[in-house]
Amino acid sequence: MITGVAGFLGSHIAERFLSEGHTVVGIDNLIGGYMENIPINVEFFEHDLSNLSELRPIVKDVNLVIHSACTAYEGLSVFSPSLVAQNTSQITTNLLSASIQAGVKKFIFMSSMARYGTQSTLPFVESMVPRPQDPYGIAKLASEMMVRNLSTVHGMDYTILVPHNIIGPRQKYDDPYRNVASIMINRFLHGKQPIIYGDGNQKRCFSFIQDVIDPIYRACFEEAANSKVINIGPDEEFVSINELAHTIAGIMGTRCDPIYVEDRPQEVMEANCSADLARKILGYQTQVRLKEGLEELINWISSQPRREFVYHLPLEIQNSKTPKTWSDKLI
Repeated sequence: MITGVAGFLGSHIAERFLSEGHTVVGIDNLIGGYMENIPINVEFFEHDLSNLSELRPIVKDVNLVIHSACTAYEGLSVFSPSLVAQNTSQITTNLLSASIQAGVKKFIFMSSMARYGTQSTLPFVESMVPRPQDPYGIAKLASEMMVRNLSTVHGMDYTILVPHNIIGPRQKYDDPYRNVASIMINRFLHGKQPIIYGDGNQKRCFSFIQDVIDPIYRACFEEAANSKVINIGPDEEFVSINELAHTIAGIMGTRCDPIYVEDRPQEVMEANCSADLARKILGYQTQVRLKEGLEELINWISSQPRREFVYHLPLEIQNSKTPKTWSDKLI
């Protein structure tokens, strides 16, 4: 069973499992994905994981759960903490309860590099003490602790994976709250310049979708991955948001004159995860370079219907610290 199956990551994971001959059940409430993402042979349930009674019968005959559903909004979580906590830590707890009751053999939890927060050294390694600095990262870490606790007590195998900044076809590109590369591409396609928070010197590594699917698949069956936290993603190309904007503009053959706005509260300036453990245990390799991955993403978004940005999630806290890009719908 794959949660978030209509989402970017969940749909690609489902596709891989189907190609290997597995039967796949998928759940999604369609907050963060597109119905057309769901592979045709998935047995799909449009459900919200916050309803435990609806969840129990769906998990009944499942052997493996891959939990990728969540409202993955780092910046927004500072202003909509209830929404993000409900759709991160609470739904994880519900799913764990249903999975253990159903006798699920293994539980794969998709965490986030937001678990690390700001560390004194780079890159982030799994042995570091997590220091999340926004409600999303806190909710992810709480979810990890719940996975570890309940799985250990009740004898269910588990692995916690930390994919980060994934790009590629099927990524939601009309969401003003997340997916920086897709937001930039969509704005360029509408004849607009990219909006950058702060000075644009925040630095990240970006993972191409196909590079992370194989290690995720391997983690589901690799005993050496049991009870571990494993980063998945490249650690070679560490670029600033300014560099990202100019690279996208160069590929698209357009000028780049970013619009700079105030920085977002609690944003981590530099986030880069070591992939050494994934290389050792899961055979991870970076095969698609950043420019190639961006080209694939640009080609896919360009082939899709033009979509305006949809402010589909509520701002629970609106004050002087709330980004005007969201409160005034400027993206």
